[in-house]
Amino acid sequence: MLIWVSFISLIVVFLALDLGLFNKRDHVIKSKEASLWTALWVTVAFSFSAVIYWLFSKGLVENPTGMTPDTAVLNYITGYLIELSLSIDNVFVIAVIFSAFAIPPKYQHRVLFWGILGAIVFRALMIIFGVALITRFEWAIYVFGVFLLYTAFKMLKSDSIKFDPKRSLVFKYLRKIYPLTKHMNGRHFFLRRMGIKAATPLFVALIVIELTDILFALDSIPAILAITADPFIVFSSNIMAILGLRSMYFLISRMLAKFRFINYSLVVILGFVGLKMLTAEFIHVPEWVSLTLITVSLASGIITSLLIPEKEEAETPLPD
Repeated sequence: MLIWVSFISLIVVFLALDLGLFNKRDHVIKSKEASLWTALWVTVAFSFSAVIYWLFSKGLVENPTGMTPDTAVLNYITGYLIELSLSIDNVFVIAVIFSAFAIPPKYQHRVLFWGILGAIVFRALMIIFGVALITRFEWAIYVFGVFLLYTAFKMLKSDSIKFDPKRSLVFKYLRKIYPLTKHMNGRHFFLRRMGIKAATPLFVALIVIELTDILFALDSIPAILAITADPFIVFSSNIMAILGLRSMYFLISRMLAKFRFINYSLVVILGFVGLKMLTAEFIHVPEWVSLTLITVSLASGIITSLLIPEKEEAETPLPD
């Protein structure tokens, strides 16, 4: 419990420094600043693999599957890369939500901060439930495997993500149970006029982002559980990826159109981990194979998107 409390306390310190010190003043986050923060979070995440090695080598965390320190590190890095790659779709949806509710760029970081804080709580609950389910019922791993293959198939068939936040069930129900206003109130989530307290677009965007993140977690958490069912590795790799999601959003949201082949990388990753779950009883895939395939798939999608120029639509000739 001491290790868990220490890790969660570290995350709280990171978040407090982020909002209370480094981003205390609302401002538009430019690409250069986002790049530096993304590099910092990625460095912190990979550096944490040394902590994972130390914890497992000293036996400071529960190790029900008897993993060696090297295997624990490989599983942690693999889980982190899976969550990071699946976050790309999440970035696209966040951009659509901000656009739909006309959230000014200077307040977007504040919304993402509270959204990610809530996501950490929900992810923790889902991880505890998922690990307990797999541990108690062995057949659950096959359910997760089929679900991931189905998700990969849907992703392969769809050319793009079609999501209209204002037509979502979340927005419709929120509008019924609480007064909403189209007017902004600076950085505040609520506005009081004529004795009525109403939620501003900032709060609406926050709730929609929060609940859509839960939907994305239905893909990412089973995918990590295909690599390992160790609670600490699943939780730490997931949270480390979430912490870097804000800076990654500001870095790549402006370049989403360029990453048009990344969808196929995600299909390969989800398909691989789904098959791994379904064949786990018969085929043992070494940890380094999983890490290599996921890394190559993600890198291939990014490099291919940058190297192959997008075809320009041919102009329709005018009639004579």
